[in-house]
Amino acid sequence: MKSESESERVRIDKWMWAVRLYKTRSQATLACEQGKITVNNTPAKASRIVNLNDIVSIKRTGIIRIYKVLKVIQNRIGAKLLSEHIEDLTPPEELQAYLNRAKGPGIFRDPGSGRPTKRERRDLDDFLEDI
Repeated sequence: MKSESESERVRIDKWMWAVRLYKTRSQATLACEQGKITVNNTPAKASRIVNLNDIVSIKRTGIIRIYKVLKVIQNRIGAKLLSEHIEDLTPPEELQAYLNRAKGPGIFRDPGSGRPTKRERRDLDDFLEDI
């Protein structure tokens, strides 16, 4: 039988999956490998153990979300129970800035897709003139 301290040892990728920050555990692991996850301002590997009151930062789609660990869990929970397990510490200014960028003028382009070609730019200009 496991002791109390052994049962509370949960990897960061499993915890992020359990509290629904990522849809699959493999996506959470990939985010750790890509350096998008920090725990207490330190880059986290997928095997890092989560502790109570840790501050987890996730960089995703142009915004850095910040969460505080309230409970360490291993199994996935329902969306209604999230408030008991994590606390969202993301500053409202950060959320508003992200929403303004998303609503703002211009066309969103996937990161890493490079600059538009001359033909794509002309097509885009023609499209915007028609609007």
